[in-house]
Amino acid sequence: MSVNGKVGIVTGAGSGLGEAGAKRLAREGAKIIVTDRDPESAERVAEEIIAAGGEAAPFTADVAEFEQTRRLVEFAVTTYGRLDMAFNNAGVTPRLVDVHEIDPEDWLRVISVNLTGVFNCMKAQLSHFVGQGGGAVVNMASTAGVMAHAGRAAYSASKHGIVGLTRSAAVEYARRGIRINAVAPGPIDGPSAWGLPAEVRAAIAAKTAMNRPGTMEEVAGVVNFLLSDEAAFVTGSVYEVNGGQTQL
Repeated sequence: MSVNGKVGIVTGAGSGLGEAGAKRLAREGAKIIVTDRDPESAERVAEEIIAAGGEAAPFTADVAEFEQTRRLVEFAVTTYGRLDMAFNNAGVTPRLVDVHEIDPEDWLRVISVNLTGVFNCMKAQLSHFVGQGGGAVVNMASTAGVMAHAGRAAYSASKHGIVGLTRSAAVEYARRGIRINAVAPGPIDGPSAWGLPAEVRAAIAAKTAMNRPGTMEEVAGVVNFLLSDEAAFVTGSVYEVNGGQTQL
């Protein structure tokens, strides 16, 4: 799937799904700006991409701050001469708690990073794409953005917001050659699950029709498709990568 030679930004790329997405895109020939709040994580992933024969450059940014996302786009264009695509993945996951027990500061942090962060990234990216005459964006949503998740109201609200933002922006920019989609993963066998007891992992797997969690590479594959030329007629879609979880 053709992303070969394209320049892309991946946020939250220092670990987890962001790292998997950045490495998959790089393996397919894309030049990646590996972006993370933690400079050491961004540098590590960029170095690993380069060691594997790919092209990458690290960048440190907090997506909750618009000026930092503007500088991120500027850095991509300065480094590689253009920007073709973005995987807006950066986010935070709060602890499980009922709505009346949510700390207002925790609520604001989740919304600021997960939802406003995606808006900040898109605002900076789309300003460039409009002038360039095209581009592709994939935003990180979640099954929590398409169904109810008890104990995760702040997170769910942020992901529902991403779904709405993705769909609205897709309609606004479709005739300007810009595609905007989202992925909505379900249970994924990633860093947050590796330390869980076997019985807990089994219970999580049972929430899917396939009776197993997904892998980070499976999510990265969908991201790669949506950013590739193979998805040229796909925009405004939310791809549920959840093993049938939302059908149960």
